[in-house]
Amino acid sequence: MLTQISIGQSIISQYFEFSEVNWERVYEASLETIYMTFVSVIAVFFLGIILGLILFETGEKNNLFSKIIHQVVAFFVNIFRSIPFIILIVLLIPFTKELVGSMTGPTAGLPALILASAPFYGRLVETGFREIDRGVIEAAESMGANKAEIILKVLIPESLPSIIAGITTTTISLVGYTAMAGVIGAGGLGNLAYLEGFQRSQPTVTLVATILILILVFIIQTIGDLLVNRIDKR
Repeated sequence: MLTQISIGQSIISQYFEFSEVNWERVYEASLETIYMTFVSVIAVFFLGIILGLILFETGEKNNLFSKIIHQVVAFFVNIFRSIPFIILIVLLIPFTKELVGSMTGPTAGLPALILASAPFYGRLVETGFREIDRGVIEAAESMGANKAEIILKVLIPESLPSIIAGITTTTISLVGYTAMAGVIGAGGLGNLAYLEGFQRSQPTVTLVATILILILVFIIQTIGDLLVNRIDKR
């Protein structure tokens, strides 16, 4: 048994050289990933709520205007949900350069991250609204609640566990997207793993970046689960 362990340690020490890791660069890359994820999540949260509300409200109306709005919003949501992220970020390079003045760096990755994730989260929010008991909404309407009160006091509070679970799932997807964005110059742990790890034949750097991404995902999932369990009273 001890022999097998020593052989395993020998193989690991031959393949992984932790002395080649620039820990200052790892720290910077981690901050870049957290920055891209955090800023994107804030924008995606609000955009997703708005998209979900529009899809939910217009989907239940029979008038022509509501149907047109629903079809248009659903069309664009489905398009941006369907385009693979790596292709989307390339397509958005001219727009990104015009918007932020550069096509590289963490800030340059934000437009693609937001546009890729907001439609996905919007659909999750819409699903959460549809799961609400219709009788609760009708009761609020019968008591004279206006549309804003129904949204703020019925729809969002009743679907809050779904909203939190949805943003948790979306945030984890965003972490993966930041890794892909890093491959084409957005920075972060993905950039570190690909440029300094893979292209320079330094597998230890790739391993460290992967472990840090996994740790970040586990933290996000744990926080999301705790919030859902605390909020969900069913």
